[in-house]
Amino acid sequence: QVQLAESGGGLMQAGGSLRLSCTASGRTFGNNAMGWFRQAPGKEREFVAAISGSFSGRTTSYSDSVKGRFTISRDNAKNTVYLQMNSLKPEDTAVYYCAARGGSFPYTDSEKYDYWGQGTQVTVSS
Repeated sequence: QVQLAESGGGLMQAGGSLRLSCTASGRTFGNNAMGWFRQAPGKEREFVAAISGSFSGRTTSYSDSVKGRFTISRDNAKNTVYLQMNSLKPEDTAVYYCAARGGSFPYTDSEKYDYWGQGTQVTVSS
């Protein structure tokens, strides 16, 4: 059974940094795209960042709201994907979800992803 487990969320002041981790178990995801999405209270889930699988190089994509502040990376040896979040803003407050898909292309559409973690809360105070 495939499981994705996020960690690293918490409470941070605006301007600070956090690093989220997502470790997969049950199978390896080296050739699969992985992404981060987030959902704030009362809002729909939105794309944050994605990284391609090995077959597509290490292509990354970001939402405009986090571009230049967040960095997605992966360590296939650890079956883990990371989201480094710098210059955090109160509007980054949300539950952050890790997702993996069956293919290697890093789509921004959540419906393209097949596996999801339980989410980790990130709260940024002003």
